[in-house]
Amino acid sequence: MKTCSPLATLFVTAILFGCTSSSNHSMNLPLAATHKNPGHVANTTLTGVGNQTNFDFYVTGVPIGTIMPPRLYTFINKGSCQQPGPAAYAMNDKVDTQSATGASGWSFYRSAPITMPDLLSGNYSVVVRTSPEDGNVDIFCGDIAQATR
Repeated sequence: MKTCSPLATLFVTAILFGCTSSSNHSMNLPLAATHKNPGHVANTTLTGVGNQTNFDFYVTGVPIGTIMPPRLYTFINKGSCQQPGPAAYAMNDKVDTQSATGASGWSFYRSAPITMPDLLSGNYSVVVRTSPEDGNVDIFCGDIAQATR
């Protein structure tokens, strides 16, 4: 039986460490339904990629009367859901949603030009809103500081 050389062991260790310390860490953030959208749930996964943060959203429902498929607008606001401030970032270059695969609900993807560490260290919240045609109603909100790995 041959033994591994110390150099090979070091190489494998370096590769594994590099994979586990990637700069693309993800965090999950549950979004609470507002009083305009009771009974529905949503979440988003935040992933830092360079100088931006990507958001993968999943929502189970929208208010009755919303045009289908829903066109949803997303914002990063200064402040919390309980004490909202102005929009710091609008993530609305596209507003379309897709039916979630294998589940009832919708998924969509957005990105913001801010690093994830900056988002986590600031006082920000994520807001999901219906389209102007559907009344510009805030339907979900989550405080970014509450995101978990």
